[in-house]
Amino acid sequence: MTTFDDRERAFEAKFARDEEVAFRINARRNRLTAQWAAELMKLTPAEADAYAKAVVQADFEEAGDEDVVRKLFGDLTAAGLDVDEATVRSVLAEKTIEARRQLMQSE
Repeated sequence: MTTFDDRERAFEAKFARDEEVAFRINARRNRLTAQWAAELMKLTPAEADAYAKAVVQADFEEAGDEDVVRKLFGDLTAAGLDVDEATVRSVLAEKTIEARRQLMQSE
């Protein structure tokens, strides 16, 4: 019976690890996307850092990416930039790949 218990614990540990990695990838992706948006809005380095933290924080409002897309799109539009939601989603997809690559290289 201990073999099954060991397997169960191993699956639980793998699940927890996978969830942690996914969280870290999303947080890094949000930061990278926020840096892209901050560059478009011509924010200073200090403002860009604060903005990146605000975008990462916005991801905790609801499940999924809609809260992040809404924040980025709203802020870019408010800054007078001609950016559509499809562009924001495309950049999020690109930055997900970059975030995963960066995370894999750092481990």
